[in-house]
Amino acid sequence: MGLLEGKRALITGGTTGLGLAVARRFLAEGARVVITGRDPGLGGQAEQALGPEARFVAADAADPDAVASSVSVAAAHLGGLDVLVNNAGVGVTARLIDTPLADYDRVMNVNVRGCLLYAQHAYPHLARNRGCMIHIASDAGIWGEQAIGLYSVTKAAVVMLGKMLALDGGPDGVRSNVLCPGDIWPGMRHMGPPGEQDSTKQDGAEGGDDWPMPPIGRIGQAGDVAAAAVFYASDQAEFITGTTLLVDGGMTAGYLQRERGAGNRASELLAGAVWRGALAVEGGSEDGSTNVLPAGPACTAWCRALPRRY
Repeated sequence: MGLLEGKRALITGGTTGLGLAVARRFLAEGARVVITGRDPGLGGQAEQALGPEARFVAADAADPDAVASSVSVAAAHLGGLDVLVNNAGVGVTARLIDTPLADYDRVMNVNVRGCLLYAQHAYPHLARNRGCMIHIASDAGIWGEQAIGLYSVTKAAVVMLGKMLALDGGPDGVRSNVLCPGDIWPGMRHMGPPGEQDSTKQDGAEGGDDWPMPPIGRIGQAGDVAAAAVFYASDQAEFITGTTLLVDGGMTAGYLQRERGAGNRASELLAGAVWRGALAVEGGSEDGSTNVLPAGPACTAWCRALPRRY
């Protein structure tokens, strides 16, 4: 018998990437699932791939009415809810200071408001079954990434949202925990610059070959995050709530490790004109780590050159 045998789960943003991987793993562990997403075409493909125990419901996490409707449809279809996985998310590749208001509203509405609205609408169903919420944030919400500044801000908000919901849910036995993926392939590689909608296409080297290598020695896979989600959703985690779990291969274990990897990668990406006077380099050390400081307009190019990750 699987770890999630008989459980009923709603997974937002479940048509591609991490959400789809979580749905697959939940099904393999005995759960029934409803997935949401904005694209009916992708939703139909995912539903077919997942099999008869899964259903797709079209919903945009930025639309309050769509959120409410999708929760109602999921609960009716499944006969209740035991697990909510708040995975839907978008981003924009820009420094926070350069982010237009329209992009701010779009990203905040999906990543933060949408997360809260799903929690609010799912809560009565979860409370009836002493269920749980799992919120997918990011390591960018722990230490921030300038290249995706607003995304980092929203994921930091999700971390705190998960904690507050744990306090609210305690009396009803509703658990709330946060997963923070790090270097996970395929990651959020469909983010676009300001003014552009996210694409479902992936770009860059296959398998994350151009990403900084975590201390564990490999780039993470969506299945690594799905496995952590299964644990949080299972009865084995019934005394665990209000926590934040980094699934990042050790990338946040220490600043020096991160600086070496990121600094070396930035050196490769920005060789040439950018290095000639556009950047100031401070504090070079014998082990090869440096502080790379963009100067003036080059900062935007620097942000865009860095690998985009969860």
